[in-house]
Amino acid sequence: MQIFKKDNLNVRVFPDEARMGLAAARFAAERLRKVVVERGGACLVLATGTSQYSFLEALKDEELDWRRITVFHLDEYTGLPEAHPASFRRYLRERILDEVRPGRVFLIDGSAPDLRAEVRRYEKLLRDNPVDIACIGIGENGHIAFNDPPVADFNDPVWVKEVELDHACRSQQLGEGWFPTLDDVPERALTLTIPAIMSSRAISCVVPGRRKAEAVNNTLNGEINESCPASILRRHGDATLFLDSGSDPGRF
Repeated sequence: MQIFKKDNLNVRVFPDEARMGLAAARFAAERLRKVVVERGGACLVLATGTSQYSFLEALKDEELDWRRITVFHLDEYTGLPEAHPASFRRYLRERILDEVRPGRVFLIDGSAPDLRAEVRRYEKLLRDNPVDIACIGIGENGHIAFNDPPVADFNDPVWVKEVELDHACRSQQLGEGWFPTLDDVPERALTLTIPAIMSSRAISCVVPGRRKAEAVNNTLNGEINESCPASILRRHGDATLFLDSGSDPGRF
């Protein structure tokens, strides 16, 4: 394992995705256990996508009192029903939530009839339940959640909003196999904003794979600005980036 730091951001590089996912799960579980002991409960944000497979599998095996944990998630497509194979609500239920059964689960309803009301509802829940650790990823275009470069705002006044997804983001969703054609990928989504993510007491960012290497390089070595939204992680006081050999910025 290689360990280094870029500004405030801790970086750990592992030989393969399995060991990366295991380390990230142990990191998150340790934080959650500590908070549960200190305050009686903890709040967790989870990400989705193929990049999170190894982390979520390992997290399920950690000894946690899930009854004392509240779970949020990062984003959801607008207008996509939960039954759709690409729904992030479905993804989380099938991959972890139905098995570990957290005490409380708050999921974004992208198919809500009143999206403005849904945005207000979710933002209030986040503000009322401060997040102890946000477990996120980085997109191929450098996004965190669905804060793509054209819509990312480090000083966003809101914590949840509806956004338009850029072409690179939608192409990634197609490339990962979630949709049959680009036309089937939704053009809009509800997302936690960057200030909402940065408000988390700790951040664990899991980014495996060669497809993400350029985005990781930009995150660590580029300017800190919205052209690579993930670069803001270098300003967080307690954030750790977990990489594997494919996403290792040392390749550049």
